[in-house]
Amino acid sequence: MIAEKTYHKVISAEDAIATAVENFTDFKYLAGGTDVIVNKFQGNAETNCLIDLTGIEELKQVAIEGNVLRIGSLVKLDDLKKHQIITDSFPVLLTAAHEVASPMLRKTATIGGNILCENRCSFYNQSEWWREAVGYCLKCDGDICIATGGKKACFSKFVSDTAPVLICCDAQIEIADKDGISVLKLEDIYTGDGVNPVKLSKTALLKAILLPLTNQYQCVFKKLRPREGVDFSSLTTAVSKDKTGRIKIALGGVDPKPVVAEGDSIAMKDELITRVFKKARVIDNDVYTRPYRREMIKVFLERSFTELNKQL
Repeated sequence: MIAEKTYHKVISAEDAIATAVENFTDFKYLAGGTDVIVNKFQGNAETNCLIDLTGIEELKQVAIEGNVLRIGSLVKLDDLKKHQIITDSFPVLLTAAHEVASPMLRKTATIGGNILCENRCSFYNQSEWWREAVGYCLKCDGDICIATGGKKACFSKFVSDTAPVLICCDAQIEIADKDGISVLKLEDIYTGDGVNPVKLSKTALLKAILLPLTNQYQCVFKKLRPREGVDFSSLTTAVSKDKTGRIKIALGGVDPKPVVAEGDSIAMKDELITRVFKKARVIDNDVYTRPYRREMIKVFLERSFTELNKQL
């Protein structure tokens, strides 16, 4: 017997969470749909219930609250550039958003969806018949990681382009759930487990990204991928310096979660580069080889620090 498929369009965060609780065993939140719908067509995300969040107007707002910039989770990537405060205070976020996918997809994809996009792997993100032919992996109910041959851990890669920049700008996120509202550091929500990459409850709803306006960040973003448009990241790097001289690095595309390191000054450059290079668990699950992606970590970071020095 096939379960009835349901579609709910909600108008508030409270409605969304209540609907999620009612359909707890089988639902997905839907925003831009550029991740959820693609995974559904590939057979990687089966669900009989979709909860459409696009009617929640409060999640589409950008506002200044005291010394914090609040960006609603449903703000489309292409719409970020329409807000002068983002252009003035966080221009590198516009750079990162512009590097996501293609112009058409950026008009649909949301910043919240990009932060929470599903980890990817060249052995997982394929059609159902391809995955059945090659053998199911740990991320799709198999018993082995095809990329490594191991049976204990999935190393599907974290591919958000905006998250490394947001992490380097000390972003926090506001989460609504059935027990209330909480605020978390963005980098703390990622588990490092490729099967379950985010440690939020199933019904949790990302409401907003919160960025401090007083720290005066300078930040450099770089991305490695085969084609300028469409392709997911093979390596994303972000390096920031705030008004106190504090340095922060965040990598994407080379580990199941963001690889992060920070130090007191730019004098710690070599130590920080070595630290993130050693932490990155790069495996052969990408169109580029593992040695090349590892080499490009140092190349991108050296170039980023050179650009930061020019900004001083």
